[in-house]
Parts: sequence; structure tokens; C-alpha cells
Amino acid sequence: MKRVYLSGQFCYKTDVGRVRLTNEDQANAVIDARGNILLVVCDGMGGQNKGDYASTIAINQVVDSFKSHSGIFLNKAHALQWLSRVIRSANAKVYEESTKNLIYNGMGTTITAVLLIKNYMVVAQIGDSRLYSLVDNKLKQITEDQTFVQYLYRTGKITKEEIATHPKRHVLMNALGIYPSLNLDIRIHPYHKERLLLCTDGLYNNVPLSDIESVIKGDDSPDQKVNELISIGNSNDGSDNIGLVIWEADE
Repeated sequence: MKRVYLSGQFCYKTDVGRVRLTNEDQANAVIDARGNILLVVCDGMGGQNKGDYASTIAINQVVDSFKSHSGIFLNKAHALQWLSRVIRSANAKVYEESTKNLIYNGMGTTITAVLLIKNYMVVAQIGDSRLYSLVDNKLKQITEDQTFVQYLYRTGKITKEEIATHPKRHVLMNALGIYPSLNLDIRIHPYHKERLLLCTDGLYNNVPLSDIESVIKGDDSPDQKVNELISIGNSNDGSDNIGLVIWEADE
């Protein structure tokens, strides 16, 4: 049986923006010797240096676990179980640190993680960072924001147009590290070498989706695209940190 390996280009970066004094966003991308790829972004919360600490703990826990893993995933269920386990371990670590020191009490972070293996991807979601896929030159949002306004929209209490201006649009319904247990949305999706974008809310709140789509489907390298999106975000408002990862598989 012929094994299929993924190859491609990626770039990840964070930026503090033009308003915030600290950068609470984290982003990373890693590929192992077997061609498995891990993409992840985190957006810390809690004020002062709490958010930065929470997102750093979480992303380091997940990335380090991937680097130390053998790289063998027996099947889709095994891959899903592995990613679920390491994210739950990250939750336990952030929560443990928050209970050790009052300075870090209440800290937490979003996390959006993608484990790419041949022709499928395992997608884990907590909070409102996002995964987009470029399908037929159109950006498609794969994850669903775990926010109060998304809940209101899903239950028919507000329209889609009202989400962007609702006074509680930044209120999260779920975050990593806040509680000892974790509500994790984790699913398996087919993967056909689509271009992928993971990003925190600092990007999609400051850059129109049409502009993001235009950049992602362009011919520039992932490095150029990452820098261009950050530049547009900072030019528009720069009101928040930005963290993003772009992955483009080879044809």
C-alpha cells in the first residue's frame, strides 16, 4: 500500500497591533518526519500578563507533545483521541498555574488546532479563533465561534448582520484553562489540499473577509501573505493583537 505524505509551505506570525501594550496571541506550525502537520493559534485572556501566560502555556503544551510524539497515527479515531488528550492536558496545566498564584487567577485562552494527516484533518476548537479553508476560490469558515452572540444568532434572537455590532460580541462562552474540566469541539474533516488560514479575532475583526480572501487566493508566498494581512489589520485599526497561520499544500 502506497503511503501518501503531505508537503507544502507554511508561515505563522503574531503582531501586537497599534493599541495593546502586550501580545497575548500565539501561533505555530510544525511538520514531522512522517509528513503530519500541526497548525495552532491561541488568543489569551485575563488582562495584564495573564493572557500572554495562558496562551504560551497552552501552545507550548500542544506543540511539545506533537514534537515528542512518534508520528504514527493508526487511524482517524486515534488521531482525534491524541489531539483531544493533549489539549485537555493543556487545559489542566493552565488551570493548575492559575490556582498557584493569585496574579494568574482567572486566566484562559482560546485555541484552534488542526492536525493534518494525508487526506483528512482533525480540527479542535475552543473560543472564537477561527479556521478558514479556501474552496473554489472562496473562503469557508470551518469552525464555529463559541461566543454569546453566536449563541444568540443560532437560537434566532439576533440576525447575522447584528453580530458585528452587538455590545456583547466579544463575550466568550468557552475558553481553555478557566475550569478543571473542558468542553472541546473536535471533529474530523476531509482534506483535499485546500489552502488553510487559522487566525485570532484580531485579524477578522480588523480586516474585511473579502480582503482576507483576496490575499489568501493570491500568488504570493505564505510569508508575504501573512505580512500583508497584518499590515492591513494595523492600517485599518490595529485595535487588537493578531495571530495567524497560513498553510498551502503542494499540488
